[in-house]
Parts: sequence; structure tokens; C-alpha cells
Amino acid sequence: MVQRVEYEGLYYPTNDDPDLSLISAFDAWNVGGGPANAGEGVKVAIVDTGIDITHPCFSDAGYPAQTQLGDPSFTNNKVISAKVFNNKTPSQRYTPEALQAHGTHVAGTVACNYNTPANVDGVAISHGISGVAPRALLGNYNIFPGETSNARSEDILNALEAAYADGFDIANMSLGGGASGIQDLLTIAVDNLDEANMVVAVAAGNSGPGHYTVQSPGSAQNALTAGAATVGHFIGTPITSGSDTAAGASGDFATVSSDLTANLAAVSGTGINGLNTACSALPANSLNGQIALIARGTCSFSTKIRNAQNAGAVAAVVSNSVAGDPIAMGQDGTPNQPTIFAYMVSVTDAGILKTHDTQATTISATPAYLVTGNDDFMAGFSSQGPTDVDFRVKPDVVAPGVNVLSSIPYQFCAAPPCFAFFQGTSMATPHLAGSAAVVRWLHPDWSAAQIRSAIVNTADQGVLKKSSSTALEQDANIIGAGRENLLSAVNATVALDPVSVSFGAVPSGSGQTSTFDVTLTNLSGGAATLDVAVGAGDSSVTYSVSPSSLSLGMGQAGVFTITMSSIKGAAAGDHQATLTISNDGTEVAHAAVYTFIK
Repeated sequence: MVQRVEYEGLYYPTNDDPDLSLISAFDAWNVGGGPANAGEGVKVAIVDTGIDITHPCFSDAGYPAQTQLGDPSFTNNKVISAKVFNNKTPSQRYTPEALQAHGTHVAGTVACNYNTPANVDGVAISHGISGVAPRALLGNYNIFPGETSNARSEDILNALEAAYADGFDIANMSLGGGASGIQDLLTIAVDNLDEANMVVAVAAGNSGPGHYTVQSPGSAQNALTAGAATVGHFIGTPITSGSDTAAGASGDFATVSSDLTANLAAVSGTGINGLNTACSALPANSLNGQIALIARGTCSFSTKIRNAQNAGAVAAVVSNSVAGDPIAMGQDGTPNQPTIFAYMVSVTDAGILKTHDTQATTISATPAYLVTGNDDFMAGFSSQGPTDVDFRVKPDVVAPGVNVLSSIPYQFCAAPPCFAFFQGTSMATPHLAGSAAVVRWLHPDWSAAQIRSAIVNTADQGVLKKSSSTALEQDANIIGAGRENLLSAVNATVALDPVSVSFGAVPSGSGQTSTFDVTLTNLSGGAATLDVAVGAGDSSVTYSVSPSSLSLGMGQAGVFTITMSSIKGAAAGDHQATLTISNDGTEVAHAAVYTFIK
């Protein structure tokens, strides 16, 4: 079924779409001459809830005439196919019409027309919205017609087969469900489509944190499986002191209806940023007429804001206690809720505000689109591997999946054009599908497997743990190969098949040696000598590779072998290493190597 998605009420002004900047899409487009042609002619099937073709993201102005398939009421020269698949209620005559928002949001992330003007609930977005592949063509393969919330495997299989028969290059599947073992029909179908040269991008699922939570068909070996990480932007409240502006998130508490200016009072304590958590009563009148800056933690938001109010504060600003964007604060349901204005800001913003202690500070009544820079934190909901049947690394790669801004149908907003922030691995997946379209546009001779490798094996490895602003997440079953970098993908010079190395589950009781062959293809414009190395492993499981170097002509493929050796009584659990491919001392690709000792 489609992953649950939520609006996020969640901020610094910008002129670039932060999703696209984060994955280096603008630079990738420039490799092919810029956004005017990015993804031109590549066909991406959206297997979802439909696409609203009346949205300006999907206007066909300036597109050449296309052969249109399916129901002509829901196609144009941008969305060239519209078909419906639902056999649960044969008496119900469904159409491909988008009566739910999910598919239109996904489609916008893939291929919204370049620089489409946007606003969210009346707040203008300072940059136009663009899909990752703005000139790609789309197909509406609606498996959730009407108000249906789930689909049978039969419907999904029929939609995939139709998309392939209709000549689509890529399929986006922001959906998932329970796996059915090694005979899972959807995972088999995805693997077969990849071998038939269709890239299939699939959501890992929203069942994290926790291992073995990747859903089907994201568990397919040849799926391009997406995990979710943050991109820092949202609609919120500017809180300004001096030359600094913090990004405030509101929630269940009162918000200002006109600008409020008062002196800031940073209440000292033992909480985050050296602030008081305000979980106990504060001295009477100590905050009279001031904006209290306090810390999240220990007690409910209602308690701490009430204590600030009782000390005379006119508003409270709460510092988040973990890295990332602020959250919308909820009330605790107790009687006598506080009535003063209250907002949360990030740890970083709170630290900056604290430097303005006792200074005049203004809480704006005008919501704004703000960019926080809280990027590349793993989303806690993102499903994690390994796969629960054969212990393979999944997801393959992560992409922006928190506070993703994209198109929604007109019936879901007060005034068009309609855009909204959604979150989920459903939102990360179309970043990968759009990226695959850009890679195929620039490299039409690359196979689906090579496109997958280009995206996965060139990913950036700087993804952070959600609870820390400095510690990198290094578990391949959480981040895969890292966060996608589209510029690196389009400039890939090698391809690995498969994109990761998994030795599966190995018994602890007796030592074991296993080998795994990897095919390395030279995608560069000339001959290359490529060095292959693998991390040594640990005291329980070691890895080695042979040969350590391959000389390959342009387009030539070679094979190297990784050997895994476990000792008798090896420590149970995960044993990981990183495989690297280098050319003249420069890394050109990397991949995860994984063994589970049971």
C-alpha cells in the first residue's frame, strides 16, 4: 500500500530549490546544456494514485505532440499515458483521475516543469519548483483509484507490465507491503524489468527505525531502493534579533497575529545550549514582558511554557534538543494550558539567539518560506535492512524524504497553484526516479543496471545520524551507499554489478569461507586501469579481493572476487566493510560489503 504521508508544519530565504541543490541536480543538468532539456524524452511511469494534469507542473505547453495512451481525458503531451488498475471491485468503474494527492506529489518531484511558480497556503516560495528531470514525460498508472488505500499485487503487476509495454524507461513505485519470501511476485517482477532495461525506483518503507523493516518490492535485488534523509526547509515563523533570523515552528500553542517585539531572556540552566528546561517554577516576575528562551527536555511542552508564562513571559521560544529542524509542539492535555505565544527553534538557531540575550527580538506574524540547512540527517521513519529473507543490503541509497515540497491536486488547497510539504520514503523515491531519467537522457546507451550503479555507487557518504550533528551514519543497512549525488552519477566512469555485496547469513558455530563475484564495467571514454580494494573487516570476519587491479578498454567489463572468511565462534550480528574502485589514486565508486553472523 502507499506509504503514509503527512503535512509537516514546519526554516532563511533562498533562490534555489534545496532538494535539487542538495543532490547537485542543477550541475548535472548543465552537463547536458541546462534545465531546458533535462530529461528530454525519457518516459517515467508513476505507479500511484494518479496525476492531476491541470496542475501547471504538468502543462504540456512547448512539448511536441506525443502518442497518448489510455484515457484521453487525463493525458496531454506531458502526461502521455493514463490507465487504471483495480480488480477488487469489478462493479465500480474507476478512471485514472487523481482523487488523492500522493501520486501528483510524487510526479512533481520526478518531472515538474522547470521553474513553476509556487506558494504554500498563501506563502510565496522564493524560487520556482522543478522536478529532478523537468523535461521528462510521465505516465499515470493509477493503482489506487478513487479513495482506495491499498492495491493487490495483481493490480501492481498489471500496471508495471503495461508501463513496460507502453515503452516507459523508468517506473516509480512509492509504495510497499509485506514481503512473501523468495517467491514474492513483485520482487521477481522488479528484477525481471531491470533485466529488460527498465529502472524501477521503489520506496524502502516507513517502518523504521529498526532492521529488517524494508518492504516489498523495495527488497528486490534489482530495485533502486530509496531510504529517506532530511532537507532543511519549511513554512514557519521568522524570529529576528539583531542581524540574525531563527526559524520558528509553531504547533498547538498560540501564535502571534501581529509582530511582537520584546527583549529576549535566555534562561540559564543545565539543558541544551546551557538553557533551563523550565520544568520547575521560575522566579516570580523574572521574565516580565520578555520572550523566554528555554530548552526542550524532561517535561512536557505545556509544563515548560506554563512556567515561563507564570514568570511573566509574553512568549516562549524552545530550543530543540536534537539536531535537525524544529518540530511542531503539542499540548499535553492537562487543564489550564498556557496561553502565551510559543515556538520551537533548532539547536543551532537557539545557540545563535542566545548570543542576543537581553536584546530586542521580533516574532513575525507573517509566515515565510525559510531554508535551515539541516540537511542529510537520516529520517527516523526510514525502513532499514538487511532484507529479512536473504540478508542483503537495503536500501541502496538515500534521498531527500523529509519536508519535500511538490505539487498536489487543486482540490487539496485553498487556491491554486497547489503545493505541499510531504514526508516519507515515498518522497525520496521520485528523486531517484527523476535522477535515473537524467542519467538515461545523458547516457541512452547505459543499461538499467548501469544507471542504478551510477546513482548508487557514486553517492555521497556524509549522511549524519539523526541525533547527532557530527557523527556520520555508517551502517549500510540504514543509508545504503549514502545520499545520491546526481552530478557524480551522470559523470560515473564505472559500473558495478551488483551494486552491493552481501554474503547473507553465516552460522557462528563454524568458520566459513565464501566468495562473491562482482562485474566491473569501464564506462569512461577510454582505457583505464582500475584498482580494487576492500576494507579488511574485523576480528570475526575478514575480507579480501582478487585481483586488486583490472585493466579495461572503453566499454569493457571484467570480474573481481571478494572473499569473506569468518572464524569459528564469530561474533553474532553485522560485519561490514567498504569496497572502493579507484583510478590513478582517485576513488570513482564505492559499495557496501556485508555479512550477517547468526
